[in-house]
Amino acid sequence: MGKTLHEIAEQLKAANKKVQLIYAFNGTGKTRLSREFRLLVDPKDSETDVEAENSAVKVIYYNAFTEDLFYWDNDLDGDIERKLVIRPNSFTRWILAEQGKDQHTIRNFRHFSNTKILPKFSEDFSSVTFSLPHDAGVIENLKISKGEERNFIWSLFYSLLEQVIAELKESEPENRDTHIFDELEYVFIDDPVSSLDDNHLIELAVKLALLISESQGLRFVITTHSPLFYNVLFNELNKKSCYLLVREKDGTFELLEKSGDSNHSFTYHLHLKRIIERAIKNDAIEKYHFTLLRNLYEKTSNFLGYPRWSELLPDDRVNYYNRIIQFTSHSTLSTDMVPDPTEPEKQIVKFLLDHLVSTYSFWQEAPANEQP
Repeated sequence: MGKTLHEIAEQLKAANKKVQLIYAFNGTGKTRLSREFRLLVDPKDSETDVEAENSAVKVIYYNAFTEDLFYWDNDLDGDIERKLVIRPNSFTRWILAEQGKDQHTIRNFRHFSNTKILPKFSEDFSSVTFSLPHDAGVIENLKISKGEERNFIWSLFYSLLEQVIAELKESEPENRDTHIFDELEYVFIDDPVSSLDDNHLIELAVKLALLISESQGLRFVITTHSPLFYNVLFNELNKKSCYLLVREKDGTFELLEKSGDSNHSFTYHLHLKRIIERAIKNDAIEKYHFTLLRNLYEKTSNFLGYPRWSELLPDDRVNYYNRIIQFTSHSTLSTDMVPDPTEPEKQIVKFLLDHLVSTYSFWQEAPANEQP
């Protein structure tokens, strides 16, 4: 029997470490953990997390709830004046209106997104529009992609974090521009890298590690599903504690302490392989195992230098198996969301795993060393 996420949050808080770095697969519960941790450190009555004016905070965080501070006004009547609206809150008001970091945020966004898209804040910083210059002119009021939107929100949070750390370097509170962060203890960052390419991901990890090293008196909890992001932070940060967050079958959780980077501690691809093997052995294959199987194919193809993971599929039926994995792992129709695959589908999982392992020279463990 494992722990609840609230108990995991208590464990993180009780550890009292400068940096706690957590690796977990997508869907494990990283965002819910960040929520539990925030409520544990700094309970609020408001479910929207919009802070009261000049209310001192003990934790700031970046996660899916941060994105809820932003929503699109798509101008359904005119379909012209599309804008990203910012819900009223003390954080964005302070960093944009009071600290004037709007242009800094825009530069961060354009750099990390590697884009020519130009954000423009409204005069009162209650919304932002986007334009795209091109050879024939400028596309105004552009609705950016979800990935670009996440990068923009992260860029704003990153600007906030930079300024907060700079503010707290002033040892005399009476000399600070604001007292909102005087009681700040924790920063919780949940997966800021989902939309970044590898080069910008590495750069962000290095810059974030440097920012953390410059902070005084703050403690950080960082969760990620990216082995690369984890590895860079692992190597850049000193005095960190590292964990693997695991969700058990009964819905409880374990926070397993690790001593190396993801390649040594988690063996990411081998972990995926063992999960699928265990499901096959116990006749417990569910639809999500197709997603894990695809992920394992992707990791193997990247390591071997294949441009597409589907090139690792059996030659005689590449298109068929590709369609099976694509459809099963990305199904969006409600009628397809059935947890139990058919027997033929279960056999496909076993066949494709065996094919990958035997064809591409996975190391074979002795039976005595098999994981249960």
